[in-house]
Amino acid sequence: MVRALVVRMLMLHNNLIIISGGQTGADRAALDFAIEYGFLHAGWCPKSRLAEDGPLEEIYKLNETPSKRYEQRTEWNVKDSDGTVIFNLTKILTGGTLFTKLCAERKNKPYLVLSKETCQEPAQDLLAFIKEHKIQKINIAGPRGSKEPTIYDFVYNVLKMSLLS
Repeated sequence: MVRALVVRMLMLHNNLIIISGGQTGADRAALDFAIEYGFLHAGWCPKSRLAEDGPLEEIYKLNETPSKRYEQRTEWNVKDSDGTVIFNLTKILTGGTLFTKLCAERKNKPYLVLSKETCQEPAQDLLAFIKEHKIQKINIAGPRGSKEPTIYDFVYNVLKMSLLS
């Protein structure tokens, strides 16, 4: 049993790259999870490493877009991934979170919305999405910390339950 768990974790670590834009909240939770548990991470952030809490630290290995527009970062992260998971606390998407969904639809990329309000088993839903779409580069998106203060914990815990259990 322990050997099977180790093999599964190594397979995930070797094959799954977490992509995110670096904003506070959902993005930062994904990047912090990746760093803490040894997953590769990548992605695009706005020029000057723009985030609502100041310039993004260098520990986050993200490339800067030519623009400070968050929309460009979002579009490029959707484009460069195999699929996008959009985390949200409610079932209604707004602002940049809704824009992420629209980008995935326009680029014909698979996406999954994991709403804390409506998903009964978000960790299982995430694993099924990764498996169904053969995801190797997964874009993690969702609201910023100032809009949804508890989104960080939701994202971090779902990633931990799905990718480490």
